[in-house]
Amino acid sequence: MNAELLCWRCGASLAALSLPLGRTEECPSCRSPLHVCRLCRFHDRSRPKQCREDDAEEVREKERPNFCDYFKPHAGAFDARRASAEQAAMDAAAALFGPRKG
Repeated sequence: MNAELLCWRCGASLAALSLPLGRTEECPSCRSPLHVCRLCRFHDRSRPKQCREDDAEEVREKERPNFCDYFKPHAGAFDARRASAEQAAMDAAAALFGPRKG
């Protein structure tokens, strides 16, 4: 892999982890699961099942660990704009309803 592998959620480097990523592997920074559709090179929000691999079984929760045999980590999975938008939404919710508990 030429580009550095980054966490799909927080953008932290995953260079210290060995490949292939196990199903229970987590980001050392944010503790998000890593064997998830959002980190896979086949993940494509514009495709049916949001996956470019036609033979893969549908995974409904794209941010939860799964058993997909087609999983291949994608170095470009982190999207800073999307992360910023998610954080802005969380900040707006906290302003309306108070900080998130638990």
